[in-house]
This record gives sequence, C-alpha cells and structure tokens, in this order.
Amino acid sequence: MRIEAGAMRSSVAPPPNLRTRIQVQLAAPLDATPNAIKAAGPMDPVLAAIVVALIGFGVVMVYSASAVEATVRYKNPQFFLTRQGLYSLAALGVLFVTSRIDYHRLYKLTYPVLAGVGILLTMCVVGLGHNAGGAARWLAVGPIHVQPVEMAKLAIVAWLAYSLAKKADRVKTFTVGFLPHLIISGVFIVLCIKQPDFGSAVELLFLTFTLLFVAGAKVGYIMGGTILGSMFAVIAVRFSEYRYLRYLAWENMEQYKQTLAYQPWQSVMAFGSGQVWGLGLGRGLQTLYLPEAHTDFVSAIIGEEFGFIGIAGLCGAYLLLVLRGIRASLRAPDDYGSYLAFGIATMFGIQALLNLSVALAILPTKGLTLPFVSFGGSSLLVNAAAAGILLSVSRQGGADGSR
Repeated sequence: MRIEAGAMRSSVAPPPNLRTRIQVQLAAPLDATPNAIKAAGPMDPVLAAIVVALIGFGVVMVYSASAVEATVRYKNPQFFLTRQGLYSLAALGVLFVTSRIDYHRLYKLTYPVLAGVGILLTMCVVGLGHNAGGAARWLAVGPIHVQPVEMAKLAIVAWLAYSLAKKADRVKTFTVGFLPHLIISGVFIVLCIKQPDFGSAVELLFLTFTLLFVAGAKVGYIMGGTILGSMFAVIAVRFSEYRYLRYLAWENMEQYKQTLAYQPWQSVMAFGSGQVWGLGLGRGLQTLYLPEAHTDFVSAIIGEEFGFIGIAGLCGAYLLLVLRGIRASLRAPDDYGSYLAFGIATMFGIQALLNLSVALAILPTKGLTLPFVSFGGSSLLVNAAAAGILLSVSRQGGADGSR
C-alpha cells in the first residue's frame, strides 16, 4: 500500500524513476499547463457529488435551523438563508476553479500562504480581531467577517505536504523530520489558543501528528509529542477559568443545564426528540431554544428533524468523503499529492467527528463547524477550496489508467 511505502521511505530510498518524476513535477513553473506536468484525467465523480450534496443540504438545514432566530433578530426569516445561499454559490465556484488547477501550482505558494495566514491569526490575537462570544476569531473587512483559523487548517496541511515530500529521506530524523514541523504547527496552535479557539488548536495538532505518522516519522517521537501536547492541553484547561468551568458543566450537565451547559443540554434533547425517523423537515422544536442552532449545533437540528436515520446517513456521507480522499491519496502520482490529499481528507473527517461529538455532548463544547453544512462563509469557502484541491489530486491519480 502507498501509506506503508511512505512509512518506510526514510530507510528505503524511493525508486529512481519515482524520485526523478517527483523532482520534475515539483520543479515545474507556476505558469506551466497541467499537461506539462501530468495529463489530467476526469475528477472523482463520487467525491464531487458528495461535496455538492453536502453544500446543498447545508443550505436547506441552515434555513430550517435559523428561520426562527432570523425572524426574531432581523424580522426576516430568510436572513441567514440568503447569505448561506450566496456563500454556497461562491463555494461551488471555488470548488470548480480549484479542481481545474493543477495542484502542483500550489507548491511555490506554500510559504507565502503560510506566512499570510500566520499574520492574519496574529492580527486576531493582538486586538485587531472582531470579538464575538468572548473570542476574537474574526477579522472585519467592511460587512464581511473572515475567520483566519479556517485558512490555517488548510495552510498547515499544504505546508506539511510540501515539507514532508521534500524531506522524504530524512523524515525519521528528529532535527529535520520531526522538530521543525512541530515548531511551526506549535506557533499556529498557540495563536489559536490565544484567540481563544481550543478546538481548532486540537485539530491542528491532530493533523500534524497524523501526517507525520503517514510520512514515516518515528512513532516514539509522535508518542512523545502527543504526551507533551496532552499535558499542555490539561494545563490550558485547568488554569483557564472559563475552560475549566465549561469542563465542570460538561461533567455535570443536569446541574448546569440552565447556565453553562444550556447549549449542549438542549442539543442532546434535540437528538432525543428525533428518535429513529425524526419529526420532519422544518418541524423541529429546538430551533426555539437552542442558541446559534444554524452554526456549530446544526447537527442537533438534523438529528431532531431526520432522526437516527438522518444522522447515520450524514455520518455515512462524511465517511465516504474521507474514504474517497484516501483513495485519491493512494493514487496520487507523487508524495506531495499523496500527503496533500490525505491531510485534507483527515481535516474533513476530524472536524466532522469533533462537531458531532460536541453536539452529542461526548466532548465539551468547542466552536467547530460541521464541514459544508454549518452556516458561515469562511468555513464553507475554505472547505470548498480544500475539496477542489482533493479533486485536482484525483484527476492526476490514475489519469494514465495504470493505477
């Protein structure tokens, strides 16, 4: 398997023809046509269909979950629907454009993008961010609010793919293959925590260690990093008053159901009300009680209106999305594309898993959106760009029909 080969790369040199092909592909100029690198074939139709279906489903569920709040706050039940519809049209455009661009063109943009996103995150931390809900995670550009942390996830994946492919024969070393990746990711993680955005920090750490493992970094280094990261997370929770209170409320939800645990308590109630088949689209009652139901807790409304069957179908869609992403990774013509596709697939999977776990009160409350479904332009557009890159990798993986 491709992943197994990646895990052994530092001890067994890649075949000369593969190394030569990677060097030719990565050295291609940005203005080169895709055919100059590798003849592109058709994109993965299943992957494309899943992404488009999730975007469309998201528009429907945002309207169902937000109509009551939009009526009360803005006297317009279509307030959030209109915006999500516009975001979705833009996302489909981004998806189409990025899927047609050869992913190798991103290679030389890796560091400029990484630095730019780092600057945007720093701006949020130093007081230039728009504060909402006690966190400064947005930058206001006129009426538009941009959330840099969503860009950071894709930027870290792209940088790790670039760096790990470049250091293929030295990934097992500590000073070259492990420590630099941990330092750069650590800077972004600290910037997330300072906003504060603990959930995104955990996601970035998970993405880093996953790609290091797939690339063949020593398991001992990864385990050591995981232990240190876990210790840091415990300290960050225990010595932060609001995080610790949120943790206590999660452990004693019934006691805090009218205060700190109000949102997860109502979310669990929504899932329970849906039972097996759900109450029907637009008939959910928790839209009256669950705050911000159209954003981080939209899955609770899906559970109430479509029941266990609906949630099972949603989980199946995300599982298939991840599997098709891994398939593209295994078929990628080079290590760069392989790591890029695997990282993006992992990003979709872990964010969906964390969002659903929070909505079901399996984990304490964290501000993570449900990919392609939750309301929000930054998340939707970045995820669409990531899916487009994944489709671009799938177009070249097996375009010659040999894989």
